[in-house]
Parts: sequence; C-alpha cells; structure tokens
Amino acid sequence: MTDQGSFLNRISIRRNQVASMESGNNPHDQELEDLEFFQKHVADRFSELLPAQKPGDPTDSPACDPSPLLSISWFRKLLDSFILCEAEFKAVVLIGRDPSQFSKPPLDRLIPDLLDRSVKALDICNAVSHGVELVRHWQKLAQIAVTCLEQKPLGEGQVRRAKKALDTLLTSMALDDKESNSGHGKISERSWSFGRRSGAAASSNKDRTAGSFRSLSWSVAKSWSAAKQIQAMSSNLAAPRGGETTALPVYIMSTVLLFVMWALVAAIPCQERNGLTAHFPLPRQVTWGQALIGLHEKIAEEWKKKEKKGTSGLLEEVQRMEKVAQTLVEFADSFQFPMEEDKADEVAVQVAELADVCRKMEDGLVPLQQQVREVFHRIVRSRAEVLDVLDQVGKMSSPVPY
Repeated sequence: MTDQGSFLNRISIRRNQVASMESGNNPHDQELEDLEFFQKHVADRFSELLPAQKPGDPTDSPACDPSPLLSISWFRKLLDSFILCEAEFKAVVLIGRDPSQFSKPPLDRLIPDLLDRSVKALDICNAVSHGVELVRHWQKLAQIAVTCLEQKPLGEGQVRRAKKALDTLLTSMALDDKESNSGHGKISERSWSFGRRSGAAASSNKDRTAGSFRSLSWSVAKSWSAAKQIQAMSSNLAAPRGGETTALPVYIMSTVLLFVMWALVAAIPCQERNGLTAHFPLPRQVTWGQALIGLHEKIAEEWKKKEKKGTSGLLEEVQRMEKVAQTLVEFADSFQFPMEEDKADEVAVQVAELADVCRKMEDGLVPLQQQVREVFHRIVRSRAEVLDVLDQVGKMSSPVPY
C-alpha cells in the first residue's frame, strides 16, 4: 500500500501534461495503464484480507490476513483498504479528465447510479456507527460480569451481580434488530442497577432495561431497512461491455462500496437486517473480482448459518461474547458455595476468555467507529467533487445568451 502516493502523483503529473502525438504520448494508452494499476491495487488489498490458511497448507500465503475474519481488527483493515481504493478511484476518474465525458455514455448513466449508491452508503454508515455504540454497551455489561467473577473467593453476591449483567446482555442481543434500534433517547441514560431489588422494583427495572437498549439508536424512520438499502445498492450493478474503459473504474468502485457496506451490515447490529441478501453480482473473470468473491463466499456462508437462529451480527468478538455469556449464565444458575476446584478452574477459563473479548473491544471499537465516520466523510467529499464536475458540464452545455 506504500505505492499509493506514487500512483496518485503519476496520474496527476501525466494528466497535467499536454499530450501530443508527436511526442508519442497517447492519452488513451496512459488511461489504460492507470486503470491497470488501479485494478491491481484493488486486487492486492482485498487479497490481503483473505483469512490466513492453516500452517502447512500449500495455498498458505504471507499476503493473507492473520486477523480472524469479521473481527474488529479485520474490519479496521477493510475500511483502510476502502479509503485507499476510494482515493485512487477519484484520481483515475476525476484528475485531468475532460468534464464533457461525464455527459456522454457510459458515464452519463453510471455516475448518477454511483451517486445514488453513495447516499445509501451514508445511511448505512450512520446505522453501523450507532451499532458499534450498542456493541460498546454490551462490552460494558460483559466487563461488569468479568469483574464480579474474578473475585476471590467467589461468593453468591458476585455471582448474582454477574448473572444480572449477563442476562441483560443476552436479552439485548436477542432483541429483534428492528425493535432494538427503533426507539429514541439518550445513549448515556443508564436505567438499570446491579443492587438488590424487590420483586416489583426488579420487574420495573427490567422494563426500563429493555427500553434503554431500544434507545441506543439514531432518529430514523421505522420502515428503514439495512437489508433493503443493500438490495437497492446492488440493483443495476452490471459489468461494463468490452471497450468501455471509462466505465470500468466506476463499476469497480461501485462493487467495492457495495461489498464493504454489505460486510458491515452483516457484522454490526443494524436496523432490520431480515432478508439481507447473501448474493450479488461479482465478476469472476478479473483478479480483483476473485479476491472479493473469496471474501464474499466466506461471509455469506457464516450469515446463512447464523440467520436461521437469529443473530446479533457476525462480528467475531460478539459471537465469542454471546457464547461465553450463555455458558456463564448456566454456571450462575447452578452455583453453589463453595465451588469444587474443577468447576472453579473451568469457570476461570471462561471468564478469562470473556475478559480477552472485552479487552479487544475496549481497544478496537472506538477506532473502528472513527473509521466508519471517516468513510462517511470521504463519501460526502467525493460526492461533492463529482457534483461539482457535473455542475461544470451543465454550465458548458447551457446556451450562452446574446
């Protein structure tokens, strides 16, 4: 990825030069070469995101990503790759290009489609950012349980507090996507406590707890659906016909944008993911398409397995957290003091795993959320730049009054 700067500089220098047939500079040949580099960089970046093979596997490659697929660290690398691809896309499409090309086929059709996908991507970025906020709340609940269960000796009071936190966590995870994100309110509101409660107070507290999770959202229409946004983004996405070289970078960027948004929606809690498509068109005949297909197939397989049972998202740390939380709730339900040594060792292993998940979330969720916001602002800026070019085209085509 270190060659991005030289790639962007080369495009800028080339397209600011006055090409002449006498000097042998053919603008079309230069454009093809730039496009070839762009495709190679996209292929390289997404190939690096493929999960590492098992040691000794003949297909094992140092280029593969050692981060677990769909983990926080993996998504941070995915968004880094997107930002780099987006910068190169603008260089290939915008720098030094005659604005009049945007009013001619195929760009006159493809650019408006890309702008429309960008608007939908902005909505998804907002949804994902708030979904990350919800996951951060889950992490705080899990951390309460870890703190309680790490106490020595472990008594009934600590186990009750841990179970209360874990029950609240699992209840939130089990809420329907649409329900859990359709309410309004302040994220900072804390409507639950881990002290002793009477029966009536506990029931009231439970109702407020459910309400607090529904408040971890942003103002959005109840009919808004992340799955439908992805479906709309994938419509009209078709590979350009042979010879349409100006269309290819737009198609590549549209496909990359769709894949990144789809992966985020599959992993991070978002409103209404029911029916999230596991299939959309990806080109098999090009190298960059092969890398995306490899990632898409693995993620789609995970989504199909989880969707049948209901899922709080495919984020690797959330999956681990949910599994360990369920095990620890079962332990709490049957807890007797004093614990047997074997049981204490078994619980300690589970608590250590939950603590590890909490550490990874503590370290990675805020930077991930910042990256999602950076992607949002990049898309906004790029969309504005394209609209400026289209505005120039409109002024050029307007008749001059005499």
